[in-house]
Amino acid sequence: MNPGKAFRTLLLYRIGATLCYQVTMVAIGWHLYEITNSVVSLGLIGLAELIPYFALALYSGHAVDHYSRKWIAALACLIHIVAGLFLTAVSLGWLTPPEPLIYTAVAFIGVGRALLRPSYHALFGQIIPRDQLPHYTAYASSAFQICVVAGSGLGGLTIGFAGLEWTYLLAALCGAVGLYGIAFIKVPQEKSSNLSKHFLKSFLEGFHYVRKHELILSIMALDMFAVLFGGAVSILPAFVKEGLNSGPEILGILRAAPAAGAVVTGIYLARHPILTDSGKHLLISVAGFGMAIIVFGISSNLWLCAFFLLISGCFDSVSVVIRGSIMQLTTPDHMRGRISAINGIFIGSSNELGALESGIAASIIGLVPSIIFGGVTTIAVVVITYRLAPHLRKLHLKDIS
Repeated sequence: MNPGKAFRTLLLYRIGATLCYQVTMVAIGWHLYEITNSVVSLGLIGLAELIPYFALALYSGHAVDHYSRKWIAALACLIHIVAGLFLTAVSLGWLTPPEPLIYTAVAFIGVGRALLRPSYHALFGQIIPRDQLPHYTAYASSAFQICVVAGSGLGGLTIGFAGLEWTYLLAALCGAVGLYGIAFIKVPQEKSSNLSKHFLKSFLEGFHYVRKHELILSIMALDMFAVLFGGAVSILPAFVKEGLNSGPEILGILRAAPAAGAVVTGIYLARHPILTDSGKHLLISVAGFGMAIIVFGISSNLWLCAFFLLISGCFDSVSVVIRGSIMQLTTPDHMRGRISAINGIFIGSSNELGALESGIAASIIGLVPSIIFGGVTTIAVVVITYRLAPHLRKLHLKDIS
C-alpha cells in the first residue's frame, strides 16, 4: 500500500474514533451537569477516565510493539462503540442509577483510549516515510482538529435538537466508521528478534529510552504541565450555563472554537513546516496558548470567548505539530508503541487530572479565577522550561529530519 493511500485509510479510522469520542464527551458533560449541577462532577469525569487509562497504557504500548497494531486499534474502536450504546440505554432510563453508570462508561472509554493512542501513532510512523513526517503530521493534526470541531458541534446541536439518546447513538455510529476504516489498513507488523516478550523488561526499555533522551523528556514534561493547568474545556458546561446563561448549542460552539483555530493553523503548517527555530516556536506557542486562555476567562461576550478559544487553538496547533514531529523523528519503529504509551501517560494524565484540577479550583475560587490561574500557570511553565531546557529552545527540526 503506497503511503498516500495508507494514510487516507488510517485517517478514516482516526476520524471515526475521534468523532465518536468528542460527541460522547460533550454529551457526558452536559448529561452529568444536568443531573448534579456540580462543576466537581465534571472534574470527576477526567478522574474516571484517567484511572483505567493509566493502569492499561503501559501494557498497551508493549502490546502494540509485539502484536498486531491493527487488531489493537480495532478493539479500541469497538470499546468506544459499546460505550456509546451503553450510554444510550442510560439516557433512555433503561439502566439506573445514571450517575455511577455514566462514570463506568467513562472508565471503559479510558480503556479504549489507552489502546487507541499507541496503536495509531505506531501505524502512522510505520506507513509514512521519514522525510515526509512533518508534512503528514500537520495534515493529521488538521484532520484531528476538524473532527474536534465537527464532533463538538454535532454533539451540542444533537443534544439541543434531538436529545441525549440520539447523541450517544450518533457517537456509536461514528465509532463504527472508524472500525470500518481500520479493516482496510494493510501494514505488516514489524518484528525484531531483540524485542522481549516480558512486559516489565519491555516497559523498562521504553522508559530508559525516554529518560536518556532529553529532548523527548522535555517536550513530554512541557506538555504535561501546560495541559494540566491550562485546560478550560472541561468546565465549559458550567461556564456556558452560569457565565453565559446559554444552552448546549453554545457549548458545542465553544468546544469547537479551539479546534477551528487549530485546523486553519494545521493546514498552513502542512505546507509551511517549521523546520528552523522549532524549539523557540514551540515555547512561544505554549505561552500564547496560556495568554489566550487568560483573556477567554475574563471575557463575558459569547463571540469574544469563542474568538480567544479559537486563538488558543491556533497556538496549540503549532505546539502539537512540532511535538508530534519530534516524537516521530526521534522514536525507532520497534519502540513506537511504548514511547507513545509513555507520552500518552504524560498527556493523558495531565488532561484528566487537569479536568479534575479545573473542577476543584472552580468550586473553591470560582469559574473565572480558576481559568485565569490556569493560563498564568501555563506561562510560568514555559518560562521554567526555557531556563531549564536549552537544548529545546535551540532545536531545529531540519537537524533531526
